Amino acid sequence: MDIKESIRHIVEDIIPDKQTFIVDILVSGHKGTRKVLVLLDADQGLDIDICSSVSRELSARLDESDLLEGSYVLEVSSPGLDHPLIFTRQYIKNIGRMLNITLNDNMTIKGELLEVTEDGIKINVEIREKKMKPRLEAMDIRFSEIKKTNVLVSF
Repeated sequence: MDIKESIRHIVEDIIPDKQTFIVDILVSGHKGTRKVLVLLDADQGLDIDICSSVSRELSARLDESDLLEGSYVLEVSSPGLDHPLIFTRQYIKNIGRMLNITLNDNMTIKGELLEVTEDGIKINVEIREKKMKPRLEAMDIRFSEIKKTNVLVSF
């Protein structure tokens, strides 16, 4: 088992409830200078106290195990807007928000997330035609067609 998978098993044991889940674990650097980034999310929004608690417990368990052999930097946080959506759970919690979707053919679509199904999503896309007022049109996109999806910041 590699370091990333070992850390995943430890974090899964630490997570306090079924609402909180691992989005990604990134391990970079070399022995003695490693950085471990654990990205967590939750169905109803991630609480900073959960990140702190997971960080403290994970740090203690990593120190006990010598898994990283030497010093390391540990960060436990939410993915943030720059990290793409990966899981259906993340799409569901972002219903009503604007998304920037890159399809497998590199076409980009922006629209409001309306619905999430087992196989994909439905978004409202603004259609602009010459000399006509823009209109909204619902579009279904299968998860298998999506290369990357990011939530857009709106002010």
